[in-house]
Amino acid sequence: MSKNGTAAQDETAVTQRLERVTVNLTPRSSRALDEAVSITGDSKTDTINRALQVYAYLERVQREGGKVFVQDADQDHLERLKFF
Repeated sequence: MSKNGTAAQDETAVTQRLERVTVNLTPRSSRALDEAVSITGDSKTDTINRALQVYAYLERVQREGGKVFVQDADQDHLERLKFF
């Protein structure tokens, strides 16, 4: 709850900032969404929101000259991610 508001006012403020979009997912993307939801237990909406935030971060890192690496649990080496 905000300093001077009620819980209902806070909920209304959040709802007013939401943007509804319609997305057509490819079968591959739909499977990836289902997998992410299954792994995290989050809703599809929360999963898509998080995915967009991660994507924007990764794009920003690369556009600013940074590099992104991952390491599988069973590997000793880092692998550089590249986005096209």
